Amino acid sequence: MNRLIQWLERTLLPIAGKIAEQRHLQAIRDGLIAVMPFVIIGSFFLILAFPPIMALDRWVNPYRPSLLMPVQAGIHMMALIATLAIGYRLAERYKLDALAGATISLIAFLLATPLQNEQLPVLYLGSKGLFVGIVLAVFSVEILRWFVRRDWVIRMPASVPPAVARSFAALLPGLLVMILVWGVRLLLEHTWGISIHQVVQQVLSDPLHYLGGTFSGALISALLMGLLWSIGIHGDAVVGSVMAPIFLSLTLQNQDAKLADTAIPNTVCNQFFDLFLNIGGTGSTLSLTLLLLFFARSRQLKSLGRIAIAPGLFNINEPIIFGLPIVMNPLLIIPFILVPIATTTLTYTTMELGWVPRPYALVPWTTPIGFGGWLATGSWKGAILQLVNMTVAGLIYYPFFRLWDRKKWAEEKNERNHDANPS
Repeated sequence: MNRLIQWLERTLLPIAGKIAEQRHLQAIRDGLIAVMPFVIIGSFFLILAFPPIMALDRWVNPYRPSLLMPVQAGIHMMALIATLAIGYRLAERYKLDALAGATISLIAFLLATPLQNEQLPVLYLGSKGLFVGIVLAVFSVEILRWFVRRDWVIRMPASVPPAVARSFAALLPGLLVMILVWGVRLLLEHTWGISIHQVVQQVLSDPLHYLGGTFSGALISALLMGLLWSIGIHGDAVVGSVMAPIFLSLTLQNQDAKLADTAIPNTVCNQFFDLFLNIGGTGSTLSLTLLLLFFARSRQLKSLGRIAIAPGLFNINEPIIFGLPIVMNPLLIIPFILVPIATTTLTYTTMELGWVPRPYALVPWTTPIGFGGWLATGSWKGAILQLVNMTVAGLIYYPFFRLWDRKKWAEEKNERNHDANPS
């Protein structure tokens, strides 16, 4: 096990560090974080429109169209918001005019989106346009950066207000972005009869959805999160930098399906991880916290259980990861890795078989166990699956917890004997 930790430090640590520091991935992550409040608000109204209680559902039915208005306003505009936010954050990281980066990105996205009956189709402004927005935001800001680095911008006299001067500085890069996007759009439409959105979906979106939306993709993501945390790196942040667009897009597809009253298509999405795999935090450590609180003989571990239980109920487990510790601890890394394998397999299997509904509502990741699974799936079965996953995690942690507790208890006993009989 020590050799494994050393290997992770030599190989995974440098790679994870580079991913965590990569500007484009950071900007995409930050931009999608800006989208999350609107998705959560939309999910709140989606739950109100489709309450998980049958009696309430019948009562709400006449008011459903009105309740869905905020859902449609938020969720159906996700690609627009994400494009603006990613363009803004990437320009900010390059120390460029962030507003110029956001506006050029937005114009590029709108220009790339084909009209239907002289109107922008809602279809491409939501989940289906998300990857186009990401690509064009990165492309637009890179063009802006290219012009600024070469000082190919229009300079205004010092007497001109700064806001006006900045807008003229974005004129030439904005013009080039529009010409390039416009040219590609005309070439695709008139030569092959397809849009930029269709190309990005076939080349990028569909393969990434297949990669991230499968059991193997979910298992690899969960294992990488655990391995990174095991050596002290925020695994969720690193893996999320790469996988967040995929999981968010899959979540939005589920919400679109719920709005259309069709079958929920995706098992793997944000809620799959946040609510069913990370109960108490990455590694489903809430069960381990309860073991510390109620069964530990060691005073140190019992005290840690008291400290960690409150944040653990809201899926925050840094006190356990660094206080127990799990980081660099060969004994506890084993169950910390085994638990995600078991819960990923159990959750995916039960949802694919239809025993538990697939999640469609983006409930905040801090929602306590029971409530989160119930609200996200619209069924009490979601809450039951959370409890089953927590129980399975506890059974896996138990023998390793016992060994660690005995070790700590023996150390404390030796210290007490030493204090009582100093040499």
